[in-house]
Amino acid sequence: MNVFKEQCIALRKKGYTITEIVMETGRAKSSIYPHIKDIPLSKERVRQYKAASGERIRKFALARKGKSARVFKTFDEWSVDSTLLVAHLLFDGEIARTRCAYNNRSTALIERVERLMHECYDFEPSRYYNKITGVSRITYNNVELSLYLQKKSKELLRMVKNMPLDLKRGFLRSFFDDEGCIDYRPEENRRSIRGYQKNVSILKLVHAVLSDISIDSRVVRPNEIVIVGKENLIRFEQEINFSSGVYMNGNRSNSRWKKHVEKRDLLKQAIKSFKS
Repeated sequence: MNVFKEQCIALRKKGYTITEIVMETGRAKSSIYPHIKDIPLSKERVRQYKAASGERIRKFALARKGKSARVFKTFDEWSVDSTLLVAHLLFDGEIARTRCAYNNRSTALIERVERLMHECYDFEPSRYYNKITGVSRITYNNVELSLYLQKKSKELLRMVKNMPLDLKRGFLRSFFDDEGCIDYRPEENRRSIRGYQKNVSILKLVHAVLSDISIDSRVVRPNEIVIVGKENLIRFEQEINFSSGVYMNGNRSNSRWKKHVEKRDLLKQAIKSFKS
């Protein structure tokens, strides 16, 4: 028996793994394996080896937690685009720990969020379409990006009251594009802009920001904000308005119009219908 073979067998009987024998002898695994393949490790040594391996994996995972190889651009100063993006994800989207997503029937809004996201993140989203509801969904699966946008969303809600007017307009436009509608029933003398949100604190914030633009509104519990009156509707159209391509859903069973109608067109009709 040659010296190298004897060394391998002796180390194996002491409980060395093949990796440890490589480190001890400086020889390749392929040279060592034929000499030790019939000498199994003890159950206790196998248990110790698995425990050590698991610990290494956990340390690596903790070191990688919240990090991604897919980098993105951060921003220190808020702009209209960054305000629109984060607000859309807040209102008709989702910012979870591992992903951020946006849902809407409006192709125009889906494309807007994709465009805005592309300014800071170069990778394409996963896309889904529900044929029954007509709702599209785009999802960005990136832990680090999601954690960052989660932090920025809290910052936006905290700071928007003190932001410049153009950023306040962007915040409100996102809200009403995502959550708003026009209740226009001239035969019942009803003309109002309505917005829905489960989080009452956000409704109160929207109410406060509207006040900064001299638009009167009221929060109606449990989850609605309402704007009424000719002057308020006119000022809303001038300062905020609904985006082009954002429609009232004509497929709903309770749809008044039984067809898709652009919200901005319906707002214009409601304003024109006021008696002088």
